[in-house]
Amino acid sequence: MSDAATRRPLFDAGLSGPEGLDASGLQALAASAVAGPEVEGAARRGPFRPDVWRNARQRHASRLAAHYFRALDVLAVAGVTLLCAWAAVSGPLLHAPLSQILPFALGALTILGLLRSLGRYRFARGQQTALHLASVAAIVAAGAAVAMTSGWALQGAGAQWAAWLVWSGLVMVTLNALHMGWSDIVSRWRASGALTPNIVLVGATRHAEALIREALKRRDLNVLGIFDDRLARSPRAIEGVPVLGTADDLLTHKMTPYVDRIVLAINPKAEARVRDLTARLRTLPNEVTLLVEPKDEAETRSALNRLAAAPLADVQGPVDDDRRAFNKRLQDMIVGLAALVLLAPVMAGVALAIRMDSPGPIFFRQRRHGFNHEEIVVWKFRSMKQESADATASRQVTHDDDRITRIGRFIRKTSLDELPQLLNVITGEMSLVGPRPHAIGMKTGHIESARLVAEYAHRHRIKPGMTGWAAVNGSRGPLHTAQDVRRRVQLDIDYVENQSFWLDLWIMAVTLPVLLGDRAAVR
Repeated sequence: MSDAATRRPLFDAGLSGPEGLDASGLQALAASAVAGPEVEGAARRGPFRPDVWRNARQRHASRLAAHYFRALDVLAVAGVTLLCAWAAVSGPLLHAPLSQILPFALGALTILGLLRSLGRYRFARGQQTALHLASVAAIVAAGAAVAMTSGWALQGAGAQWAAWLVWSGLVMVTLNALHMGWSDIVSRWRASGALTPNIVLVGATRHAEALIREALKRRDLNVLGIFDDRLARSPRAIEGVPVLGTADDLLTHKMTPYVDRIVLAINPKAEARVRDLTARLRTLPNEVTLLVEPKDEAETRSALNRLAAAPLADVQGPVDDDRRAFNKRLQDMIVGLAALVLLAPVMAGVALAIRMDSPGPIFFRQRRHGFNHEEIVVWKFRSMKQESADATASRQVTHDDDRITRIGRFIRKTSLDELPQLLNVITGEMSLVGPRPHAIGMKTGHIESARLVAEYAHRHRIKPGMTGWAAVNGSRGPLHTAQDVRRRVQLDIDYVENQSFWLDLWIMAVTLPVLLGDRAAVR
């Protein structure tokens, strides 16, 4: 038996069982994989950081906090500005002369514009709080100068110097207090690992060893594990980071929901191997990066700087992925909460009907794939007989399926069984619009659906949704053939690549007419 064969059970043992390898299991694996029992304290943790495990969706949500910070800053500055303007004029603001209102407005817009354009919401790693607060104070001073200059030009001898000074002082105190809080929150997130990127390395090479050693010094990058096809020649671990298996093992590893990026730490001159690994790993939703061979420590540090760069979402410039995700989350919260309140009587009626129709629980819970292969528990109203519940979707629904109850047939036809997923939307595991979440291990015929299309996992690059582009284009319900799977996946990828706020609104608007108008669909 080879050395690799004797090593691998140590790392794969935690993957057995229906519960899989959760955060606590990963933490135990990390603790057992470091250099040895004689290594204690921070050094024992190494770049593995076994004390902190947050999946990619949770870390991505933290990065979007910059948009919430800016929104609260806008509300605070607007509130102080309106209050001071109201105190400075006689009578209602709507009837006040423009010359009295405009200086306050120009000053506020200047402050908010500079906060955004000068990147005060990026909170870069290593940024000193005192310097950040000083820059915020300088921005407020610039806004005050604009207010006073424009006010003097508009009002002349009647300039309201005292009012503008009071306004600028209140804005400075308010923004410094808020940004002190933002800086403290970000510092705690960084200390806990919420903003620290997680990577895995493919290739147990000297390049990987150099990267891990430098990451261990810096502690701004979590190296979760190494995968290498040449296990017989691979060490058990490199600098405390375990070799967990081959590249093919990475495709199904329980660690992937926690991974932000896959780094190929192999010689880029081995073009055939690079192409082969890239082709195999492209079936995962994770981004793949090739680590070009660094010539010295300076290039190694430069490569790590690029991998570890994880400022909060950039709120300046054109719409980017982070801002699009923020807009989508805001849309989910507002529309989702409104829908939950408005549809509460309908949901209560469905629950009562299910209870009276057949014995068993009202809700049906099923484990499905979410963002970045995360396993989530999706809530639905139970539409099948309790003894026939199929949590893995090994047998997909057909016409006149004898497992479906009388009420179940109605709520599936009208998609009322999906309404409890509003709870998944509110908690952030799902979105209102996105690829429909499929059950883990769902089969088309006798073959697992995920194995029928190479790009299947690409649909997990965005949160799953209650409705989606595929659903309003006729691909919904069971997938009985490989062609059905391919069409669903292609429509989902089209949505992932073209998602926008307005596309989501259009999909939500046409969902109900499309679903009710298609009487032939099996759901």
